[in-house]
Amino acid sequence: MSEPLPLRKAIERIHNGTMRVPGFQRGFIWEPTSAALLMDSIYKGFPFGSVLLWRTRTALKTEKELGGFELRPPEKDYPVDYVLDGQQRLTSIFSTFQTELTPIEENPEVWLPVYYDFEAEGDAQGTRFVALQESETVNTPGRYFPLNCFFDPVAFSSATKPLSIDRNIEIVKVQERFKEALIPVETFESEDRTSVAIVFERVNRMGVELTMFELLTAWTWSEDFDLQEKFLGLAETFENFGFGSIGTDNDLMLRCCSAILQGDPAPESLVNINGTNVRASFEVVEKALGLAIDFVRTNLGVRHLKFMPYSAQLIPLATFFSVRQSQPITNDERAVLLRWFWRSSFGHRYSGNPGRNIKRDVEAALELRNGAGTTLEDIAVDVNERFFTENQFNSRTVATKTMILLLASLKPKSFLSGQGVELDKVLAEPNRHEYHHCFPRSHLRKLPNSPADKVTNCLANFAIISRAENRKISDRAPSVYRVDMPANIEAIKSGALLPDSLFRDDFPAFLEERTSLLVQAAKTLCGS
Repeated sequence: MSEPLPLRKAIERIHNGTMRVPGFQRGFIWEPTSAALLMDSIYKGFPFGSVLLWRTRTALKTEKELGGFELRPPEKDYPVDYVLDGQQRLTSIFSTFQTELTPIEENPEVWLPVYYDFEAEGDAQGTRFVALQESETVNTPGRYFPLNCFFDPVAFSSATKPLSIDRNIEIVKVQERFKEALIPVETFESEDRTSVAIVFERVNRMGVELTMFELLTAWTWSEDFDLQEKFLGLAETFENFGFGSIGTDNDLMLRCCSAILQGDPAPESLVNINGTNVRASFEVVEKALGLAIDFVRTNLGVRHLKFMPYSAQLIPLATFFSVRQSQPITNDERAVLLRWFWRSSFGHRYSGNPGRNIKRDVEAALELRNGAGTTLEDIAVDVNERFFTENQFNSRTVATKTMILLLASLKPKSFLSGQGVELDKVLAEPNRHEYHHCFPRSHLRKLPNSPADKVTNCLANFAIISRAENRKISDRAPSVYRVDMPANIEAIKSGALLPDSLFRDDFPAFLEERTSLLVQAAKTLCGS
């Protein structure tokens, strides 16, 4: 065991290139939420794992970036430490606190800066640390304090000036916790690459900790009740509806169960329930999930869990349907749930550190179902042109899934035949390629002033177009493939929000006009 490493020293060593990531490591995969929870563990003095380093005097030919940062070359003739275990933690620490390199671009699905929330609950279960977009902190000045200035005295002094005396004292104490925090380090020194490979493989097979799911399985077990078997049974039940994977997503299932049984989506809250009560109430959970899935299938056309912008959106929905299960939903309740769904999707509500928002939505969903008045749909969201022009089409992202469901809500027509698109098929198979460019990419690339790929691939240039039709359209300009369309295309245009500029082959005008139409459609869905 080497000397423990202070956070500041770890950041310095990564900066000067003496601590690096070998090429055989996987990439950085932690979500912003995980980085925020790591900060909470460090602050509370909880164990957060040791780091295993391999020390060598011979630099590797292939190395990985650390998160989104390209590391500096190591000093000449200086031993280099490669991270064999603990890369995700070190990357999160470096990305949170470093100030010398250009910060990673904010992305709710990849990385967000971490803040200390003065107004959050500070108990052992809750966390004061949240990963947020900078825009989310603007309207609450003084509430969120950026951690990235903790090791920069000038920046820290500047950031504390607007604070009250009490909050100034509080944040200084928080800063001290991080200054004093130590990272446990083990260093393995060897020039034998074979031994290093064996160590890396063994480390990644060992040390699997008991998960909350495994803990609760044991906690609730009886001869006729096995939580794991119950979840797998739900997977079989919902398989025919395209939601079979819900039963194998243990974290999602635990959060649904916890929200329904405790009104709190944190799985830890289930520990406070007697196992007998969990077993007795599981039928309510099963029915609530079934009703929630039926709601998104019927009202949004979703035929597969992967088309949900956030799988976690099922948590408030299932909680809503856990109450008065024998009574049908009213039109007013349906309208509120739909506006909430669209606002949470367009507003990336569950990106970053979603725990607080999910809990708030669970409580509001219960109020709605109990007829007590609700704030469920009170979500500030600004749907503007950038959503459709700056987000590129990628079926795995929240923005793209939201775009697909928006297009589906318009009851689209086939581009060439004019017949209604079979949405049951389009929204049932995540791997189907039924989404293509209105202005074919290969056509735009042939133009003298060809737009950049990120412009060509923006959401505003996509529509629901079958693979067969896309092959027929090929690389032809819209004015050319227009001849294969019906004489009257008004229904096709309205079903895909296509402006006339598309068929004039005016790409800049098309982007501007279609974006405007998409924004208006999105605002209508959000109830704006």
